[in-house]
Amino acid sequence: MKTTVPKQFNRKSLVLEAGIAVAIALVLILILPWILTDFRLSLLGRFLALSIAALGIDLIWGYTGLLSLGHGVFFALGGYLLAMYLKLQIPADASSQLPEFMNLYGVTELPGFWQPFHSFEFTILAIVLIPTIIGGLLGYLVFRNRIRGVYFSIMTQAATVVFFNFFNGQQKLFNGTNGLTDFKTILGADVGTYQYTFYILTIIALMLAYALCRWLTSGSFGNLLIAIRDDENRLRFSGYNPTGFKVVVFAISAALAAIGGALYTIQTGRVSPQLMDIGFSIEMVIWVAAGGRATLIGAILGTLLVNFAKSLLSEQFPDIWLFFQGALFLLVVTVLPDGVIGLKKIWRSRPQQLKTYPELEEVQGD
Repeated sequence: MKTTVPKQFNRKSLVLEAGIAVAIALVLILILPWILTDFRLSLLGRFLALSIAALGIDLIWGYTGLLSLGHGVFFALGGYLLAMYLKLQIPADASSQLPEFMNLYGVTELPGFWQPFHSFEFTILAIVLIPTIIGGLLGYLVFRNRIRGVYFSIMTQAATVVFFNFFNGQQKLFNGTNGLTDFKTILGADVGTYQYTFYILTIIALMLAYALCRWLTSGSFGNLLIAIRDDENRLRFSGYNPTGFKVVVFAISAALAAIGGALYTIQTGRVSPQLMDIGFSIEMVIWVAAGGRATLIGAILGTLLVNFAKSLLSEQFPDIWLFFQGALFLLVVTVLPDGVIGLKKIWRSRPQQLKTYPELEEVQGD
């Protein structure tokens, strides 16, 4: 009997959580488009795409304790992979079958690695698999040498610098610092006519990403991730090799960042090496910290709250909005170390009237 009660409780809680997630998705899809302006709805779609990447950060940092400061690389990589397909949607009667920026730099033949991106199916697979493979290889090279802590963060920053300089310096291949932009068609239709569809796809992708992370962080695998975060040496002494677990989690988080980057790119209409900048990767970490580490839902809330606050403050106070942003981050660090989700813990831990001594006197009197 003792084992069946927790199982029933967990099953009920999961059903309740799934019901809440579906209800929120329906509100986002059916109600908010009637309430928000097109501009605000477009921003919401972009921020939801950012939330997918934030889930990957929470998975690798919040649960596994590995602070990655280079996930902007995978985010931008997903954007570039989709943008390559979009730039190849050239009308058959066009004078040149090359992206316009290649003509400006004197390129006469499409590079070989661009050729497969004529296929939409290949592009979708590439967005998922290529960042996963790169993340897995990078993670294996780092984790097999037991690099962790601040050294792991430095390694991810170094990878960011390498990728940023590479894409920034490749004018003929990726249009350099300007990036890839001016997307016109997708699957034969105007990109602009699909914006609401992209918004819905982003919501669906976010729900699937949340379900995946929820599944990974539950049960024995989730306990192993927390054990790696809290005391990796003790886990090794227990007979587990954490290298494989860390590689898998890092690869999955890279894939989530790339999917978010692809959805963000199609909604913003451009991708550039600026997404690989160290500052953007640090922003991702701040979103998760603001919402609450190791909560998943906190990563989503933190991303939406911080980015909407950033948008509104920059509109109302264009000259000093950065001061508000800095104050917000200081508030999170000093007052809300557990993020917005931590407010619930603060409320529950309110000091209550102690009745220890009166009860003790009553017991002694009896």
